[in-house]
Amino acid sequence: MVTPSYPFTAIVGAPALSTALLVAAVSPEIGGVLVRGEKGTAKSTIVRALTRVLPAQEVVAGCRFGCDPAQPETCPDGPHGSAPPLTRPARLVELPVGATEDRVVGSLDLRRALGEGRADYQPGLLAEAHRGILYVDEVNLLHDHLVDVLLDAAAMGRNTVERDGISMSHPAKFTLVGTMNPEEGELRPQLLDRFGLTVEVRASRDPDERTEVVRRRLAFDADPSGFAARWADDEAALTARLAQARELAARVRLGDRALRAISGICAAFDVDGLRADIVTARAAVAHAALHEREEVTRADVRAAALLALPHRRRRSPFDEPGLDEEMLDRLLDEELPDDDGPDGPKNDPDDPGHGPGDDGGGGDHGQSGDHGPNAGAPDGTDQPPRDGGPDTSAAPPADSPGTPDGAASPDPGLPPQAPADDAGSDDGAGAPPRAAAPVGVAPAGRAYRARSLTAGGLGRGSAGRRSPALTTRGRTIGVHPAGRPAPGAPVHLPATLRAGALRLGRAGRATVAAEDVRYAVTRGKEANLVLLVVDASGSMAARRRMQEVKTAVLSLLMDAYQRRDRVGLVTFRGTGAELVVPPTSSVEVAAARLHEVGHGGRTPLAEGLVLAHRVVARERIRDRHQRALIVLVTDGRATVGRDAVARARQVADRWPGTHTVLIDCETGPVRLGLAADIARRMGAEHLPLEQVAAGSIVDIVTDRKAA
Repeated sequence: MVTPSYPFTAIVGAPALSTALLVAAVSPEIGGVLVRGEKGTAKSTIVRALTRVLPAQEVVAGCRFGCDPAQPETCPDGPHGSAPPLTRPARLVELPVGATEDRVVGSLDLRRALGEGRADYQPGLLAEAHRGILYVDEVNLLHDHLVDVLLDAAAMGRNTVERDGISMSHPAKFTLVGTMNPEEGELRPQLLDRFGLTVEVRASRDPDERTEVVRRRLAFDADPSGFAARWADDEAALTARLAQARELAARVRLGDRALRAISGICAAFDVDGLRADIVTARAAVAHAALHEREEVTRADVRAAALLALPHRRRRSPFDEPGLDEEMLDRLLDEELPDDDGPDGPKNDPDDPGHGPGDDGGGGDHGQSGDHGPNAGAPDGTDQPPRDGGPDTSAAPPADSPGTPDGAASPDPGLPPQAPADDAGSDDGAGAPPRAAAPVGVAPAGRAYRARSLTAGGLGRGSAGRRSPALTTRGRTIGVHPAGRPAPGAPVHLPATLRAGALRLGRAGRATVAAEDVRYAVTRGKEANLVLLVVDASGSMAARRRMQEVKTAVLSLLMDAYQRRDRVGLVTFRGTGAELVVPPTSSVEVAAARLHEVGHGGRTPLAEGLVLAHRVVARERIRDRHQRALIVLVTDGRATVGRDAVARARQVADRWPGTHTVLIDCETGPVRLGLAADIARRMGAEHLPLEQVAAGSIVDIVTDRKAA
């Protein structure tokens, strides 16, 4: 017996998410929904629940692509006969994070091609999702080329395959829904724009609402069938409402005033391109149909703008999505004066920005209030069940294993550290005690294009955009030995045919056997772990100098974002080092923490190097193929404890074989060259701070030519 899913209409207090999913279900041409939210907010639960309320659909009998008999399309399985259509529930197709491109778009049926000599097409997940929902959990963790394929198919309504001797095009109209936790990394802005709607989901802070969420979840877990039965009438009513809205959407009128208001809003919020205008218009029409209106009103435009524009306003990867609702209301007042009374559309029950108990503030998009898409459902019906509250502790605890204090012992293979001595001076000779230096926080400036930094040699990490490596995508440079392909390696067709020909010559066989398949060795680029180790001590404490350092580090974070790297941030000052940001795919988290890093105190350089080594060693255990690129930002001075400089040099002399770049921040007319000496001992690339910007490379070459 199949356990029923949690009822969509039993969900409490998430009007924005419910409205976005229903609007996209009414009009799949909108382009899908991206659900961003913290862990434990049941993003997956509400998406799976949506499938149960979608109307059943008729399909052509025997068609592998589920074509609609009422709307004939160009289909590889056509022309379809006159057999009676079949009725089936709407499909939910889930795309795993580790799926290959062949599985997504479809490919040559290799078994038939090699065994029978027939070039047959094997449909992929896009074909299965036609006229249904394609759900991608953790869409931000998918490879970029897969996300491109998904969004192109969602925008065009067709999937075209041109590969392996196959030329195929089939209908692929689906509602694309992706969920993600921003802490685990962001989508590129170009890809973010291809999602029609986006919703920010946060756990409610209202104890009563959280209590109701837990009560319903426990009731469902205790008796799933009985709980679903209690909500069956509401589910059926919502299904009928969706079916009616789909029919009504074709008759909804989008007047010139409403259309001009949409264009004016998009222009005022400075969104790029015209996709925002088109998506907002379609969403407003679908929202009107969902509320049984035959003409788009101000409420529909407002609701559509709150769903379609926030993620398109990002001017850089580190900008948080959001929309100024006060500005939106002012623009609507100019173009579409309130025609619903003094409160008008601001009290619309499905307006993502306003709900009962909502103070009208922006950012959360309706995470309070008991209301939702199914009018009349008891106790409100829009909050997804949650397994628990959000984890708000993004930073590691003070006693985290990876965060040593000044007296911590280094890892085996590195020299022991002397205890931190607050009486230490620049040269380590016992100077009299002095008061701790005040701590300041310098802001970072505007990021610039950073110089390209890569790890040396040839790696074997996951595909990315930084360092050269043997990957599953790239230029073919050889063939894997027979029977030992790399995971995910593409088929090398010439080598396969050659192996089959050799078998034919020996055994007289007329077919290519499965054991003849050969796989290509491809060379491309890999993503790296970029560990930024930043000196935040008093020797770097000049506010202007620290601002330059933070700007350089922010620029390196921007570069890591564009190259799809994982990043970590270590700082050292005072008496020890701290892992401020554990290695993560979310450079946004690292950028936010960087702005909060204070400066001042003495310089525990040895402790910073030891902690960096520990972090890299721990990450190698987790993924032995991912190479680390350590970027050490310091002026090379060490002031903590006796013989501080000597201890730092001793650690540098025993530095493990990790590619390291030392960015030298020493300034002034008299320079000690300590950072250059540390770089030489570590075998690191030495780079002055002023040469971090990519444009400085041109200046260096020009100066050398002039000389």
